[in-house]
Amino acid sequence: MGRETRCLRRGLMIIAGLLLAGGVLAAPISAPDVLKNKCAFCHMENGKLQRIFNLRKTPEGWDMTIARMQVWHKVEVSKEERQALVKYLTDRQGLTPEEAAPYRFLIERRPNVQDVVPSEKLGQMCARCHSFGRVALQRRDADEWKKLIHTHLGQFPSIEYSVLGRDRNWKDIALNQVALELAGLYPANTAVWKSWQGKKHVQPTGSWRIAGHRPGWGDYAGTMQVDTLGSDHYDVRYELNYATGNRVSGRGQSIIYSGYEWRGDATLGNQKMRSVFALSEDGKKLSGRWFLRETDEIGATFEAVPAGVGSRAAIVAVFPSMLKAGFDTRLSVQGVQLGKDYDLGPGIRVLSAKQKNANEVELIVSVADDAAVGLRSLRSRGNKGDNGEVKVAVYRQFDSIRVEPEFGIARLGGGTNLGMSAQFEAVAYLNGVDEKAGTADDIRLGYVSANWSVDNYDEKAKTANDIGFAGVMEQTGLFLPAVAGPNPARKGMNNVGNLSVIAKVADQTHTSEARSHLIVTVQAWNKPPLR
Repeated sequence: MGRETRCLRRGLMIIAGLLLAGGVLAAPISAPDVLKNKCAFCHMENGKLQRIFNLRKTPEGWDMTIARMQVWHKVEVSKEERQALVKYLTDRQGLTPEEAAPYRFLIERRPNVQDVVPSEKLGQMCARCHSFGRVALQRRDADEWKKLIHTHLGQFPSIEYSVLGRDRNWKDIALNQVALELAGLYPANTAVWKSWQGKKHVQPTGSWRIAGHRPGWGDYAGTMQVDTLGSDHYDVRYELNYATGNRVSGRGQSIIYSGYEWRGDATLGNQKMRSVFALSEDGKKLSGRWFLRETDEIGATFEAVPAGVGSRAAIVAVFPSMLKAGFDTRLSVQGVQLGKDYDLGPGIRVLSAKQKNANEVELIVSVADDAAVGLRSLRSRGNKGDNGEVKVAVYRQFDSIRVEPEFGIARLGGGTNLGMSAQFEAVAYLNGVDEKAGTADDIRLGYVSANWSVDNYDEKAKTANDIGFAGVMEQTGLFLPAVAGPNPARKGMNNVGNLSVIAKVADQTHTSEARSHLIVTVQAWNKPPLR
């Protein structure tokens, strides 16, 4: 593994890297001193540091910049110094929540998400080798965008001669068109950033009620306790209760950047995980994703609301969330300061309500045979503060099933490379007003259990017997790729594959089937924080 790869793969570890020894924060390092002693030699001009203070980036963006300085220019920076620089620069030259929002999927490392590109030209000029989000998550003026283009030409000269480069005057277009367009879309100096810098930001300390969904495991709810360690560093304790009955506890630490960007490192059960959350401006909501440290494609969504003394009443989750007409169902309502009186709309009677504690209520509800199908809100009659955003779905039978994602990618592993798995889930739908399945007005009911399998996607895959080499599908919907070759049984093909993912869902007297597409491709060796 090359030095560049090692530096980049260390990225998320550094920015979440909670420099603790025996529970005590390491002695603080002066980032201005590091800039002066490690960066000024190249960046000092006329008594001022050039380039560095003309940019704005996410924590991941700044960390990758420092990694490049280490690789390209042999700058020697310790892990502690690198972390101090990322914190210092992101706090002073970060992004606002509004600026980062369109590309949070990239920051949160969500798998199988389509990149968002403003125009075909920017896609061809900027997103051939990496995601466009990597561009959009930084801010520069026109001169700085031009300098970045020159950097690309110097470090990656083939950019002018590769596909979508050699058919045009790439340098001229980049410098005289693209740089100006990017400066207009993503300028460095804005009133929004100045306003954000001037605000007093809320600390995330205290008790939180959390909820989310982990593909393959299901929905969960629980608690999070956040205690300050000083200097935007926090000690965090988690208790997660899955709808399936599994309970997982854990502990870790986190750092807040730019007043809202949460980056955490923790152990949940026996799994090491990272967390990437965003704190709302009023400090009343924390949302994002957590994922396994070594395999970031495996993770869970995350939502949290305050649960301390005086917190606003709120419902955060209900298990299960699907109710079958004509049957009684036991529901577990999860939230903050919950009452016992609930309304689910016409056709659903609450037979009993048992308050286990202030944050959990058990309901037994009866759904009438003729209850209207579709989504409806679970509301509390007693607490005006309860949000009405938690939905339950009423159905008689499923009209259709879909597999999510519709298109997935897995990567071969082997040796020091763990590979990349692909997680699939089956989702039940009702037909919309057009009474047709697979159209835009279909009603999404929720996740359902399925019997999982894979098959060759087309005749070419069948001829090559891709299903026999590419990997195996578990009954949780998790596809585990094979190890990389060379494989003597597949000359020139390694163990790649083109597969169909098949979910079969039993509902009453019939079984529904749905398919999605899976490409099992080669290993990925370079895994930067922003891809």
